[in-house]
Amino acid sequence: MIVIDKQAIENQYAKTGLYDSIIDSLKAKGINLNEVTRSHLSGVDEFHIRGEEVSYEIANQVNLRNKKVLDIGCGLGGPCRMLAERYNCETHGIDMSPDYIDAAEKLSALVNEKKASNFIVGDALNLPFEDESFDVVWTQHVQMNIEDKRRFYSEINRVLVKGGSFLYYDIFKHYPIEINFPVPWADDRSVSFLQTVEDMETILSDLNLYKHVTTDQTDKGLEFLENVMDSKK
Repeated sequence: MIVIDKQAIENQYAKTGLYDSIIDSLKAKGINLNEVTRSHLSGVDEFHIRGEEVSYEIANQVNLRNKKVLDIGCGLGGPCRMLAERYNCETHGIDMSPDYIDAAEKLSALVNEKKASNFIVGDALNLPFEDESFDVVWTQHVQMNIEDKRRFYSEINRVLVKGGSFLYYDIFKHYPIEINFPVPWADDRSVSFLQTVEDMETILSDLNLYKHVTTDQTDKGLEFLENVMDSKK
């Protein structure tokens, strides 16, 4: 039996006052709040390695035009707004953090992106949606904090329409070495559950989800992190 400490995972990412902090930053830059666009937010609301750039790369892998998309672990909702604006998708975001969902809703309202304002607090292992509800399921940097991988991917498979697409961008384990904590997704080992690509693909194959295309982003990811660290020196 797998016992999940949801509170520990939520605490890992919890941050109050997110929306107000972003508004203060926009004001400090002299941006008129009545004229805020999604591009003004792209530097903060794509909460993953390589930010908006990699979201575009993922989105270009399939035809997303007019599709209904679920973003699991949506954070501040950046990808949802991008997909709604660029591909006319109907986007839905789910995250376990009330702080992020509150900010996601307010940011979508701020940029008047009505098709990307469907955000709810919820559990990735018990998705509150009917079977075959979405054309596409999208995740970025999520499974590293989830121990019950089979349940996670089973839920994704359940809510996907037949012939739908699962698009993901995640961190995987390549070598059997100990991790030196803290890392970006975990302060300690209690909320870190890295798997290998091979383990993931075995589960997906068991669920009749088959790989269409994959790209190793390790070098680009490391370069991105090195640039971030250098900028803070």
